[in-house]
Formats: sequence, C-alpha cells, structure tokens
Amino acid sequence: MFLKNIWTQKLAALLFVAAMAGSYSSCQLEDIPDPNNPSLGVIESNATLGEIQNLVDGIQAWMRDRLGTYLDGVGVIGREYYRFSGSDPRFTSDLLGKGNAVLDDNTFYTTRPFQSRYRVVKNCNILLTAIQNTSATITDAEKRAAQGYAKTIMAHELLMVLNQQYNNGIRVDVADPENLGPFLSLSESLDAIAAMLDEAAEDLKAGGDRFPFTLSSGFAGYDTPGTFLEFNRALAARVDLYRQDWSGAINALNESFFDMGGDFYDGVYYIFSTAGGDQLNEMWYPLNSTGELRVAHPSYVTDIEAGDDRISKVTQRNDPAFQDDLTSEWDVTIYQSNTDPMPIIRNEELILIYAEANAQMDNTNEAVMAINTIRNAHGLSNYSGGMTTNELIDEILTQRRFSLFGEGHRWIDMRRYDRLDELPIDRDGDDVWVQFPRPASEN
Repeated sequence: MFLKNIWTQKLAALLFVAAMAGSYSSCQLEDIPDPNNPSLGVIESNATLGEIQNLVDGIQAWMRDRLGTYLDGVGVIGREYYRFSGSDPRFTSDLLGKGNAVLDDNTFYTTRPFQSRYRVVKNCNILLTAIQNTSATITDAEKRAAQGYAKTIMAHELLMVLNQQYNNGIRVDVADPENLGPFLSLSESLDAIAAMLDEAAEDLKAGGDRFPFTLSSGFAGYDTPGTFLEFNRALAARVDLYRQDWSGAINALNESFFDMGGDFYDGVYYIFSTAGGDQLNEMWYPLNSTGELRVAHPSYVTDIEAGDDRISKVTQRNDPAFQDDLTSEWDVTIYQSNTDPMPIIRNEELILIYAEANAQMDNTNEAVMAINTIRNAHGLSNYSGGMTTNELIDEILTQRRFSLFGEGHRWIDMRRYDRLDELPIDRDGDDVWVQFPRPASEN
C-alpha cells in the first residue's frame, strides 16, 4: 500500500525545492554517509539546524503539490466550474458521473492528491523525530514550537484527505510505515484531527517567541509560535464546524485571527513563483484559453445577486467554451497570474464560520450581523430573509458559495447539510458523488 511504501524526499537546500530521494526501507544500508545529502537516519538522529530548516522548506513545498488536482476534484463535483481538457476526458466524464462513468480508485484525481498530502504528513513525522534528537542547540521552548508547527500542518493535510475520502475514513496514525494505524470512521477521523490541533496548540503556547526555523512569506504575520497559534485555531474552527461542535468553533475563533471588521484576505497562504525548481499556481489559466481551461458553472452567474462584486471571480469569454455537451461563457478568474498566492484559510471564511455557528446556536442577532458584514462588503444590502435556523443556513451557504468560490468548499458544504441533490445536473444521467474511492493501493 502507498502509506507503507511511501517515498521520502531528498531534502533540498533551497527554499521550496524538494526532490525525491530513494525509498525509505529498514533494510536499506548506507555505509558511507553523504555529507551533502544526509540519510534519513542521520536526519532523524542527529539533524543540524540547517537540515531542520530544509525539512520545513520541503514540507511547505509539498503542501502545494497537486493542489490543482485536489481543487479540480472537489470543484467540479461541487458544480462550481467545469475543467475542460483536450487531453483528458475524465474531468467531464468521471468527475461528473456521465452515463456509466464512475470515479476510479487508481487514477490521478484519486491517488495523486492522496499521495501528496501523506508525503507532507510523513515529512512532519520526520520533523517531530528530528527535533527531539537534534544535536543543535535548541531550547525546550523551541522544540515545543516546532512540534506545534508539525502537528498543525499534519492536521491540515489529513483534513484535506478526509474531505475527499469522507465516509471511507482515513489513517491518522502513520508515523511507523511498518505498523500503520487503522482506518478511522468519519467522526473518529475528525475527532483525531481536532485532538491533533489541540495538542499542537498546547505546544505552541509553550513555544516561546520564536521557531528554530524560518517560515515562508505565506505565513507572514503568523510566523511566531504565538501568531501561528492563531492559524492553528482558525483550522480548529473549521474542523469544529465539520464536527457540528458549534460552541467549540466559536471558542476556536476567539483564539484565532478572526476579525469581524478586518481584511477578508488576512490569513495564511500557499505561495508560488517562477524561480527555477519552484511551483506555479495551477489554478490560473489565461483568459480565453483553449485546450486546457476552467470555466465557471453557468449557475454561478445566473444565481448571483445583482450588484454583488463577487461576479469579478468570473470573466466573460470572447467565445463560449464547449466540451462533452457542456458549455460556459465564463472563465474562472479568481487568480490574475500563475504566481498569485492561494489561501489556506482567511478571515472571510472565519466570519462565515462565526455566522454559521451562531445560527446553529440560535444566536440570531450575531448570525445576521456576520451575514451583513459579508453582504455589505460585497455591495449588497442587509439580509432581509427569514430568521429560522434553516433560513439562516440557506443564506450562509449562499454567501459561502460566492465568497469561497473555487477555494474547495462548496461540495463539502452541501454534503455537510445533505444537500448534494440541490447541485445542478447538466446532462441526463450525471451523478453528484458523495466521496472519492479509497485508493486501490490502500485496499
């Protein structure tokens, strides 16, 4: 299975460069260590500060791997947009359930995001071991800070796997590739991820005022143990929302960077560049592309309220795009270039979490205040609909649809409320899938 035979990476010395190394096997011997490319055993038992930095750089690099594949999977199934490809018909057949097509357990849209996320988890586990055994001068507080960083990133990556696997559940305990933990149920998986974030939070609180390494500019403003804790709590609020722990979500928000009056785009980001060996933002295509493109589902334009400035997330094409009996006149234009940063989590989502949690707890005034904060910022008047919990949730799901368009939430949100049957069906016989299959290598 993949998780047992997972490949580890040669840890690069340049930021955001992670080249693949040999297979991690207990029977592999290295009689003459290479001082320029130390073995995994050396790193885990006697890592220098430079090697720890390289581990962190590799973790941040791999976090971006196959993001486009992941977002296309959840975005297409969630009917946010179509992914047209001149070379691969599976985007419009398998993902949309055309005819007899089903999701494949051994093809790229299933296996590659799964593998990439668990590579990050593996590297975080290596970091946890290395930080405890390092020969470098690191304080106990710095060790706790590093542990909090690693556990937070692991939890985020595991949640992404669970978002696709859903009722299949996931393995959370994968530290020992020769003795993997069991697949947990959906609720057990969410609870384990929440517990990992809580453990990380305690580490970060004991982590002093600095990490023993430097984070990328995507963590700007959240690159000390104290501020990184706010990122951790933002993720915890998202997880608590999925767990339907509404008061837990509010408590987590109160320790996060949640700010009702703050910049919607304040948050933590994946970053990209054109530097040699670095990665580009895979979610960007030029306007009016042909061959490979993303076009908005037509309902995005027909359903958005007049005057809503979130219409700018799509741009009308010179000519409509067609493929496989599907058509759209609107390019997805969330990003303006192939180096634009991509949010991991940002303040606008946190405001919407606050609205949803309060609506579910019958704190109607708080929920409506948060809804109006979103609506007013996007050029809309105050909410004037019904005040029952279900009516407020309808409005919140609508605002999440347009505010978080293309960021990987719509399918998950509709599934959380058992509303996948409300997503549009564009061709007779199409399906809306509940989850991806467990990769064949894991069965």
